[in-house]
Amino acid sequence: MGRFVSLFLVFVLLQACKTGSVVQVVQQMPVDTVRVVMPSDTIQKEEPKPIVTNEQDSKEAADDLSFSYLKAKSRVAWKSGNNTDNYSVDIRVKKDSIIWVNISQSGLTGATGLFSQDRVQFYQKISGEYYNLTYDSLSTMMGFRIDYRMLQSLIVGNQPFKKNNSRVIRENENIIIKQDSGRIKIDNMVGPNRKLKKLLVRDEPSSNKLTLDFEEFTNLNQVIFPFSSQITLDVKNKDDKRVTTVIQIKYSKVELLETPLEFPFRIPAKFLKK
Repeated sequence: MGRFVSLFLVFVLLQACKTGSVVQVVQQMPVDTVRVVMPSDTIQKEEPKPIVTNEQDSKEAADDLSFSYLKAKSRVAWKSGNNTDNYSVDIRVKKDSIIWVNISQSGLTGATGLFSQDRVQFYQKISGEYYNLTYDSLSTMMGFRIDYRMLQSLIVGNQPFKKNNSRVIRENENIIIKQDSGRIKIDNMVGPNRKLKKLLVRDEPSSNKLTLDFEEFTNLNQVIFPFSSQITLDVKNKDDKRVTTVIQIKYSKVELLETPLEFPFRIPAKFLKK
């Protein structure tokens, strides 16, 4: 199970299984058919700039994308070491609730994923494998803390962390919001359009890093959306060797909707057996 999110770390998740990463598979709450219809969160500079006090954080934070439902089509290029792959990915999101992804190659669906606030369900149709994970299990497999908020941020370009002992540094036309959450250090670069341009998350004890770069900001329904992004994950694998994975996401179509979407997710009945 593989990578993306990107949701997209669904893609990273897929490839981790191919390369033999350790996965704690949780078979709780399996479902045969889920059909959900819903009603109508490396920037380092040598010379720090003036620091803004915490009281001004809310004024300097990146503007979040406001939406109820999102529907998108994208192309994803994945590279880890000498391995590369390309995918077509359909995405549906109910804000702060559900993320659904359908991953295909050459027009054939290979996998479907469903992300709720507390669980990740993923079915690989080609191999017939089903995964039902907690975010703790997913984070252990990835070597990095992953939750729903992070995955949603990967898609829409919102600032995933809010008010984490932050301080603000002005740097030319950009603003860098530096945050401290214990072992995790976070740098957010906000551009003059008040959108998140770059996110760097570092786990200091392990030196694992996650970097997000957002580009091609385009007006969409009177809001600004990043139609191109890159995810770089630099972590140690189970053999204590550093592995760099790069995921490039290019959207061909994005719709922000008020109309409820369906999130179809089906698995074979055999996975219902205990």
